[in-house]
Amino acid sequence: MTVSRYALALLAGLAMAGAALPSTVLAEDFQPKEKGTLMLNVRLTDVDPKAGNDILTAANVDTGLNAEVSSSVMPTIGLTYFMTDNLALEVIAGTTKHKISASGLPVADTWVLPPVVALQYHFNPKGRVSPYVGAGVNYMLFYGTEDKTGFKSTKVDNGFGYALQAGADVAIKGPWSLNVDVKKIYFETDATTTLKPATKLHSKVDLDPWVLSVGFGYRF
Repeated sequence: MTVSRYALALLAGLAMAGAALPSTVLAEDFQPKEKGTLMLNVRLTDVDPKAGNDILTAANVDTGLNAEVSSSVMPTIGLTYFMTDNLALEVIAGTTKHKISASGLPVADTWVLPPVVALQYHFNPKGRVSPYVGAGVNYMLFYGTEDKTGFKSTKVDNGFGYALQAGADVAIKGPWSLNVDVKKIYFETDATTTLKPATKLHSKVDLDPWVLSVGFGYRF
């Protein structure tokens, strides 16, 4: 299944979940989104980078290898504050571990902390099913890098990117809701590996990950 189909499947799954809620649950009151609402979302998130860029020598000679970065599934949290009934600001935080390889050859394992701050527009804040779109910025912070297969060191540069977002909330009962969220993050970085002895390879890596999440929300 491609990423785009996976994203559509998540959105469709949430819609079906809302439609499948028992009538006794649907009859219960729920807390709408409105100005001043603070919302906490706890999600299970799949971060799926693109990568695939060429790996070059220090003299910019193509090695014939490609930089690859694995996907990772981890829990994340998002905190949203509604400035108006429709406009909200969300801060998303979490950390994921990824395997870096060169055309299948293990290079390093690294952790990344990619907080995102997004301005959102919620189309139906008073409704039980409430979709939204958003756009914002993120910062990629790489840490805890562990080198593999005899490499001396691997360094991935930190930096800023930007994000586009779409999602929906389905209210369940009171302050609780189901949430599905899809983000596309655009981020380019430089990765440098120092071999033994003192031979360097580098690659400009377009990570551009899809970030696909499902979880539960609580409205304060």
